[in-house]
Amino acid sequence: MTDYLIKAIAFNNQVRAYAARTTETISEAQKRHQTWPTASAALGRSMTAGVMLGSMLKGDAKLTIKVEGGGPIGVIIVDSNSKGEVRGYVTNPQTHFDLNEKGKLDVARAVGTQGNLTIVKDLGLKDHFSGQVPIVSGELGEDFTYYLVTSEQVPSSVGVGVLVNPDNTILASGGFIIQLLPGTDDDTITEIEKRLGEVEPISKLIQRGLTPEEILEEVLGKGNVKVLEKQPVAFKCQCSKERIENAIVSLGADEIQAMIDEDGQAEAQCHFCNEVYHLTKEDLEELKREASK
Repeated sequence: MTDYLIKAIAFNNQVRAYAARTTETISEAQKRHQTWPTASAALGRSMTAGVMLGSMLKGDAKLTIKVEGGGPIGVIIVDSNSKGEVRGYVTNPQTHFDLNEKGKLDVARAVGTQGNLTIVKDLGLKDHFSGQVPIVSGELGEDFTYYLVTSEQVPSSVGVGVLVNPDNTILASGGFIIQLLPGTDDDTITEIEKRLGEVEPISKLIQRGLTPEEILEEVLGKGNVKVLEKQPVAFKCQCSKERIENAIVSLGADEIQAMIDEDGQAEAQCHFCNEVYHLTKEDLEELKREASK
């Protein structure tokens, strides 16, 4: 089954909802970064939230998530856009701990709670929109919920989960976001709160193989959800050899000559996808000529 995301409304247009299956997307990230289980869960939850938040954007808008909790995993960085494309990495991908007292991967211990969650949106305008909140739990679902409620003033509930196989590969990954629209009546709010309190953890729903549509039906109730849109989700990096070359040209001819003199070549690696770009002496000399124009 290919990864995808749905946008929906519920309870007669009083509620906006998103749900995503991200198993293959997070698998790609796990393979590229060789993350260990706890790091996989932290990165996967952040990327899943990122792809759903990105789907709220329009056109060519994009956003960057930065999770800095002060924990041993270091910083988590996620980029996403309105097209369902997402990429991400963690400072220390080989981070893992024993399961916590609930028998789950100890994401909060890896992430830490002494720091902030920052989201920067590039809407194609002169200035970027930036929102920042303190990390409240380190489990990330609660932290993204707190961000939406506090920074964007939208009553929300975020559920994100990642299940990891014994061999470190990703078994399943996905999530949901529920948002109350202005004017939601008290009975609807009460019912949603009750359902959120009773529904199985998102990781269990994913483990059962539920589709994004079925996840929203579990959370909001059958017959209450109307799907508006469906879009594919995938790990996609924007790096390319051309971008690397442009960056080197911007350094100037003298700096490029120093590279030629010292190493006779250059190598660059993308943080997001670990792709390595190799430039020969001839490549550098051509770039130097370009920089000299």
